[in-house]
Amino acid sequence: MKKYGVNELRQMFLDFFESKGHLVMNSFSLVPQNDNSLLLINAGMAPLKPYFTGAEIPPRTRVATCQKCIRTGDIENVGKTARHGTFFEMLGNFSFGDYFKHEAIAWSWEFLTKVVGLDENRLYPSVYEEDDEAFDIWNKEIGVPADRIFRFGKEDNFWEHGAGPCGPCSEIYYDRGEKYGCGKPGCTVGCDCDRYMEVWNNVFTQFENDGEGHYETLKQKNIDTGMGLERLAVVVQDVDSIFDVDTLCALRNKVCEVAGKTYGVHHDDDVSIRLITDHMRSATFLISDGVMPTNEGRGYVLRRLIRRAARHGRLLGIEGPFLEKLSETVIEGSKDGYPELEEKKIFILNVLHNEESQFNKTIDQGLKILADLETEMKEAGKTVLSGSDAFRLYDTYGFPMDLTKEILEEKGYTIDEDGFKEEMEIQRKRARETRAVSNYMGADATVYDEIDRNITTEFTGYDKLEATSKVTVLTTETEIVDSLMEGQKGTIFVEKTPFYATMGGQEGDTGVISTANGVFRVEDTIKLRGGKYGHVGVMESGMISGGEEVTLKVDEQERKDTCKNHSATHLLQKALKTVLGAHVEQKGSLVNPTRLRFDFAHFQAMTPEEIAETEALVNKEIQAALPVTTQIMGIEEAKKTGAMALFGEKYGDEVRVVSMGDFSVELCGGTHVANTANITLFKIVSEAGVAAGVRRIEALTGNNVIEYYRQMEENLHTIAKTLKTSPAEITEKIIHLQKEVKELQSENESLKSKMAQDSLGNVMDQVVEVKGVKVLASAVDGVDMNGLRDLGDQLKEKLGEGVVVLASAKDGKVSLLAMATQGAMDKGAHAGNLIKAAAAIVGGGGGGRPNMAQAGGKNPDKIPEAIAKVAELVEGQLK
Repeated sequence: MKKYGVNELRQMFLDFFESKGHLVMNSFSLVPQNDNSLLLINAGMAPLKPYFTGAEIPPRTRVATCQKCIRTGDIENVGKTARHGTFFEMLGNFSFGDYFKHEAIAWSWEFLTKVVGLDENRLYPSVYEEDDEAFDIWNKEIGVPADRIFRFGKEDNFWEHGAGPCGPCSEIYYDRGEKYGCGKPGCTVGCDCDRYMEVWNNVFTQFENDGEGHYETLKQKNIDTGMGLERLAVVVQDVDSIFDVDTLCALRNKVCEVAGKTYGVHHDDDVSIRLITDHMRSATFLISDGVMPTNEGRGYVLRRLIRRAARHGRLLGIEGPFLEKLSETVIEGSKDGYPELEEKKIFILNVLHNEESQFNKTIDQGLKILADLETEMKEAGKTVLSGSDAFRLYDTYGFPMDLTKEILEEKGYTIDEDGFKEEMEIQRKRARETRAVSNYMGADATVYDEIDRNITTEFTGYDKLEATSKVTVLTTETEIVDSLMEGQKGTIFVEKTPFYATMGGQEGDTGVISTANGVFRVEDTIKLRGGKYGHVGVMESGMISGGEEVTLKVDEQERKDTCKNHSATHLLQKALKTVLGAHVEQKGSLVNPTRLRFDFAHFQAMTPEEIAETEALVNKEIQAALPVTTQIMGIEEAKKTGAMALFGEKYGDEVRVVSMGDFSVELCGGTHVANTANITLFKIVSEAGVAAGVRRIEALTGNNVIEYYRQMEENLHTIAKTLKTSPAEITEKIIHLQKEVKELQSENESLKSKMAQDSLGNVMDQVVEVKGVKVLASAVDGVDMNGLRDLGDQLKEKLGEGVVVLASAKDGKVSLLAMATQGAMDKGAHAGNLIKAAAAIVGGGGGGRPNMAQAGGKNPDKIPEAIAKVAELVEGQLK
């Protein structure tokens, strides 16, 4: 048997099923589209759920894919075993009411034995114990002896997901030989050891479960096949684990090279090497699909993977950044199957560099925090770190508990692990509560789910804003209806529409749908599954009924203004790439009649000069009057033109390419101006960060720019009038006023300091001596913390050597200050601990260094008690 590589096996599978009449589809993004039930795509069939449920009509009744998947349920075991991983590729062939068990079983056998060349005597099918049909197909049609077909129960060989479609499974196991076995007598298919490995799983979706254990036979039976590509490669290449197959082995060897380690020598090193290998593959693919490191959701999954990899790099003794080097190996090994990795290479490496650098800073901060916690435990005589403190290190600084535990154990401390788990469960509960309750497709059920899936809408609005068409469906907010009456809110669906529906960042059109008997005001246009365009709004007058012919008229001015903003967004993206670099990638956009918003990948705030340069470049291309042209072409042809595509966007075989002269070429389904000169003007009004590595620009075009400047001019005149000067002299006036304010502030501070000293009187009379250390504790009225610090410095100078404690009440709050000289500290005085104890008396808290500390409090009435307690507190500190 030839030992095919991972990339070869992937292509062999897709070619085989293409020869069986399947449409081969590219892998969907790891980010689920229109499915809130999943954080990340975790199975080959997950992106195809709308086809299985009938919510959408599939492009063909036979489909084959190799789908990128990520599962993090066993992330704590990754590296510890050679079995566990987070990223994997799932090969799948699917039938939507087309072929069923006979073909699915026959083709799985043909592929494994004839195409891949596995020894059929080492293959063992399994079936659901009640599925005699599948058993007979294997036995009588394929020719597998009955004693080599295993019947398993519901737990192993029946797929179901609560209520909904379900059915029996038929798996195929491969005997890898005794060297992978457990050696126990009777070891056979179903044993937990690594000898009999499942390489194929046919799921026969033939029943509907009502959720209470009642099953009805489906009219449309489906096939859902899943086969792990890496697992198949393990069998074909006859290697120990997924970390030994060709593509992962190359990455694993790169980790060893960077770390200066040899795999298979030390167990702890092997754990780290496997973990880094797996996590870097996952991180690279996640970033290629547009996921950015954040503190929640899928962004948190990515951040956790990157930080775990970086931390294990330190355990291996790797110094300095290293993740980018590993990602390059991932890209090189998988770019044949996933060309987007090469296309997004610069961006992927930039994200990793930025996140690794950030983590290297936070891990050092975390180590300092941990050192402070150790000191506190030592002083308090404790040996157990609280669960909340351990969780804070984990959640804020990316310290996995095992790292914190390892560091503490070296010094004789432990962690309250139960408390840590409680904190973790609180966070998980919060996450569950914020996730919306949803149906099987991960979206709240709406009236739109009841619409016939065969109903679609043709968009005709690229070149016209008015059309006539026939009403196909009418709904209120809760039900499908025959008519909409005056005052009712609802949605109208028609056969053809000039109204653009919200998508690709462009907001839907508004306007009017009318007949001789009724007028419907369209407030939004939405696109639903199956290509349905819903016109959402309210009946202003009369009535519109199903089947009627209606006139649809888009609000022309709003569409024109939206087109200006959308076209300007294309110019802006190219300008940003020109000014900032090729790493700039669109991360989201919003265009409507009033403004545009553009989110993009960049790792630092733009300078005023960069903003000005970007704005000038866009305006230059507007004034160049570039023709805006649109071409429909194949996706591969479009890529050759250099057209920019969006992260995570699923494009069909044919795409719309929008060109603005030779300056900008993008894939886009939105509406645009005919010439850049129509945009008139472009003005950036803000630039800010919205997430890690993501910046946001808000901008205006056309008349909105003119209105912006008119408003600015009006504000300028109002300010000038307030300052009693002219607009031309505002700057000079402000400089003069600032100088005056500074002089007054200085004079004010001097007066406050003198008043504070006067109110203390002859304060030196209040000095007491405690164990040979001078202590001055006094209260002063109406002085803020800045004033107390100034006063404290003066009194410490007068005192020479000793301790000064001051308290003041102002606006119902207490300010406390403690200072200790070097001589006093040498004898045991500690300002931080002193102020902490004094603050507790006045209902507050605080702390600081041994030489100076400050605190606040809520109870001014307790100031005399706190001052009276100072001498006693100091005495307790002194040796």
